[in-house]
Amino acid sequence: MAFEIFGFKIERKSEEKAGANVPAFTLPESDDGSMVVSGAGAYGSYLDMDGQYKNEVDLIYKYREMAQTSDCEIAIDNIINEAIVVDDTNPPVQIVLDKTDLTDGIKNKIRGEFETVLDLLNFNNYGHEIFRRWYVEGRLYYHIMIDESDPKRGVVELRSLDATKIKKIKHVKQERTADQQKVKVNITPVYNYNEAGLDKRSSQGLIISGDSIAYTTSGLLNPQKNMVMSYLHKAIKPLNQLRMVEDAIVIYRISRAPERRIFYIDVGNLPKIKAEQYIRDIMTRYKNRLVYDSASGEVKDDRRHQSMLEDYWLPRREGGRGTEITTLPGGENLGQLEDVEYFQRKMYKAMHVPVSRLEADSGFSLGRESEITRDELLFSKFIQKLQTRFSILFDEVMEKQLILKNIITSAEWAKVRDKIHYSFTSDHYYTEFKHQETMTQRMALARDMEDFVGRYYSKEWYRANILRQSEEEIATQDELIAKEAEEDAEKEGEGGEEDEF
Repeated sequence: MAFEIFGFKIERKSEEKAGANVPAFTLPESDDGSMVVSGAGAYGSYLDMDGQYKNEVDLIYKYREMAQTSDCEIAIDNIINEAIVVDDTNPPVQIVLDKTDLTDGIKNKIRGEFETVLDLLNFNNYGHEIFRRWYVEGRLYYHIMIDESDPKRGVVELRSLDATKIKKIKHVKQERTADQQKVKVNITPVYNYNEAGLDKRSSQGLIISGDSIAYTTSGLLNPQKNMVMSYLHKAIKPLNQLRMVEDAIVIYRISRAPERRIFYIDVGNLPKIKAEQYIRDIMTRYKNRLVYDSASGEVKDDRRHQSMLEDYWLPRREGGRGTEITTLPGGENLGQLEDVEYFQRKMYKAMHVPVSRLEADSGFSLGRESEITRDELLFSKFIQKLQTRFSILFDEVMEKQLILKNIITSAEWAKVRDKIHYSFTSDHYYTEFKHQETMTQRMALARDMEDFVGRYYSKEWYRANILRQSEEEIATQDELIAKEAEEDAEKEGEGGEEDEF
């Protein structure tokens, strides 16, 4: 174990890093939005997106602001509540090791360490908040803290980091071959941390070892592929349009709702100045402006101010129809909200949330899986995609935890990482009914194949492929079946003794 810069670094064998020395003319493509620099030092990244967002930090602040609006928050809550489910019987997420070729002892140790990682994250209590922060900001950073005097204790604390203060950087060392072609020699991921924030043009910052940080992103990049975007990014324009339409409607209704009168005052042949004074005198005499004071609860007569919502007083010269009073009607169709509803639906579609959930009185029919709407089916698949991407956080922490505790080596982790999956608890009604119907079909098929088990198919193949039981489920069910058989035998023995007595 060696320590350099700040944090810890896991020593890897040379054969594990052999891929970095393979000649290439370009860097490997990544979706983490990290900066690529040559040599030492850290650099800030500034991007002007249509003159609105000067850097990545401004965009994160924009996402946070969007999440505070009521319309957007309701849609986010729908996503979070479907992705992270906490109940009294099952943990919110479980590790699945069925596709790995590890021994049962190693698998049990990995499951135990995964529970430790969930405890370090306090995922049972703060799973919703963690997932929300990742979804809204599009990235998530955790400082992996270990006891440097005893690294074999593993991870002792996972500390959340503000995404506006840290940035991933890839240091690339290059050399030229005899034909003057660049060869990538080594790629070292590190992190630049600035307590003042990365939006400050400051050269000060702390370089942190790549192994000391757990980092996961949304996987969405801008067209230049140099900046990570949130899943909220596509909803920026619909949300801004919705705000403008709502503000315009409010202004229009306030200005057009009341009926106003037009007073045509006969000024005869008075000069302009005297005519204006005459009209002001008439206005003062007859205008009755009663206002309600919310502070004192009194009704006052306030004639000092004039607004556009008041009546109109216009002069009329001699020869006209004399003094006249007419009424301007208020605005029509003030109760129509089709334009607001349109942009609300557009925002929900941009966030992949079914539009049916926008209606407060809308429900769903408890029926067969085939009766589930297409929007809910697509929403379920979208949630699964989010969960899969978010699970990279667990991979980042589990790698360090297992290697530090000498459960597996870094080479073994590289082989089994893609075979490890995470199962999230779900209460999505589509998933529930789909599971019920699937189980019904499996049981019917199992009854039809009972005569072939032991002749053409083994029991292990039967349980794995027909009943779709995992290795963990098979082991658990075998233990429960054996336990129930012992209890039944004991009860039968007790019953036989009583009969003899």
